[in-house]
Amino acid sequence: MEKKLKYLLKEIESEAAFTAGFTGRKKFSDRVMSAMAEVPREKFVPVHHLPFAYDNGPLSIGYGQTISQPYIVALMTDLLDLTADNIVLEIGTGSGYQTAILSKLCNTVYSIEKIPELAESAGQRLKDLAYDNIETRCANGYTGWHEKAPFDAIIVTAAASHIPPALIEQLKVGGRMVIPVGLPYLHQELMLVTKDMDGSTQTESLLGVAFVPLVIDTPEVDSENDKS
Repeated sequence: MEKKLKYLLKEIESEAAFTAGFTGRKKFSDRVMSAMAEVPREKFVPVHHLPFAYDNGPLSIGYGQTISQPYIVALMTDLLDLTADNIVLEIGTGSGYQTAILSKLCNTVYSIEKIPELAESAGQRLKDLAYDNIETRCANGYTGWHEKAPFDAIIVTAAASHIPPALIEQLKVGGRMVIPVGLPYLHQELMLVTKDMDGSTQTESLLGVAFVPLVIDTPEVDSENDKS
């Protein structure tokens, strides 16, 4: 695994340099790359995908969801410019891999997963691996987590047709949000949203991506069960 991890980290560095013209980041921070090296990706993939745990590509985790490509995980994380005291909201816990990466770089991660089976398994996995600055919840990510807002940073790991207004509202002034926007299985763009001191937002389109769609229910039928 160690040899595969080293090769993966080099691939991420190469891809960062290759896409710098789109992202503005030819190199990811040492903190982000250290987190990518420290979090054991093999603990977050299904058993039948273990041989591919350190490939630089997405993997299915069931229920129509995926664990994202490591380069994309590193890129989205780096774009947040996290500091150790930040409070982060993640929409789409999935297997918990991105969540674990974030937890290495900030004070607290609040993570929402819409699919109950994934919310339960990811929450337990993160506890078993002693990531103790994470709180997970099974709920409608489209509406965010109002009780814990505002957030220094928000990351959305599924594609939305538009940027959810509730997430903009819950983003702290000076905060950053990274979200893929586009139609399911069609063209999508990774967007960086920043919130100015006057409360207005600036949106920048970075590069084309491919994410599973954000699962949305209306608030009236949404599950409010906490998985903390």
